[in-house]
Amino acid sequence: QVQLVESGGGLVQTGGSLRLSCAASGRTFSRSTMGWFRQAPGKEREFVVGIGWSGGVTSYAESVKGRFTISRDNSKNTVYLQMNSLKPEDTAVYYCAAALPGEGQYGHWGQGTQVTVSS
Repeated sequence: QVQLVESGGGLVQTGGSLRLSCAASGRTFSRSTMGWFRQAPGKEREFVVGIGWSGGVTSYAESVKGRFTISRDNSKNTVYLQMNSLKPEDTAVYYCAAALPGEGQYGHWGQGTQVTVSS
């Protein structure tokens, strides 16, 4: 099993930056696919970006391309989401998720961290 704890959320002005972190417990982190999702008030949870165990990145959601960057440090069991040029529409609860080796989908979730972008 794996436990995920996000941090780094907060309130930022339009155009600002934040870096989210997701610390994972467990020995399978380095072989797991990790992802970031977000859910805005009144909206469905949406996929933002994923990263494979070796660092290969899936496609970014169109709305964040060129502004967000995912990375991971397997030595620290941590995945990051660098968010630049933030917009009010980026306001959401951001969730970290993991798909363990052999699992075909994200089945493990953090508690989420709130990101609020003021205009």
